[in-house]
Amino acid sequence: MSDKELNWKFADDIVVEDDVTAKARQLSLELGIEPLVPSVGAQAAVVVAATGAANIAEIGTGVGVSGLWMLRGGTGATLTSIDSELDHQHHARAFFTEAGIASNRVRLITGRALDVLPRMNENSYDIVLVDADPQSVIEYVEHGLRLVRPGGTVLVAHALWKGGVSDPAQRGDIVTGFRTLVTEIAASNAVVSALSPVGDGLLQITKLSE
Repeated sequence: MSDKELNWKFADDIVVEDDVTAKARQLSLELGIEPLVPSVGAQAAVVVAATGAANIAEIGTGVGVSGLWMLRGGTGATLTSIDSELDHQHHARAFFTEAGIASNRVRLITGRALDVLPRMNENSYDIVLVDADPQSVIEYVEHGLRLVRPGGTVLVAHALWKGGVSDPAQRGDIVTGFRTLVTEIAASNAVVSALSPVGDGLLQITKLSE
């Protein structure tokens, strides 16, 4: 294992995950859902806490792992989360309740994200997390940048897509989509961005004032 791989493993292993989030992670894996790894969840929580986020939107509820992490960082924040799987959202709601999160702080919308997102108000959110169908990641980020206020941040999970984005020999549709997103965002003057290599990658995009 290389020094970098050791660093990434250490960064993941050092994170302390609470019991409810750990249970949600286990159920995610049993259901075939790929949740945020703990180190990426912790980074998302730090972004939420550091920005004092009050309104968070999430594309891809799963069974609540990412939502639990973000609400851990924003103890007074509200979360609007979109997913097409009603059963998954039922599990997420149960985990939020078990974690002591008031029901009025979580709004779960069941539906196809690309149908729901156009109806959501622009410049209304502090944080938008994108963690859903990777085939649509570029469209999701476009919507996310519309939804966040100036100074708000879009977080994109799995931005290195299983190591494929950094490997020029890999040219599948998903890898190409993430690679295009990362390179175009890096060149944009409308945002500031950073790509963390921890876990499967976390792209952080902050919208500059218009």
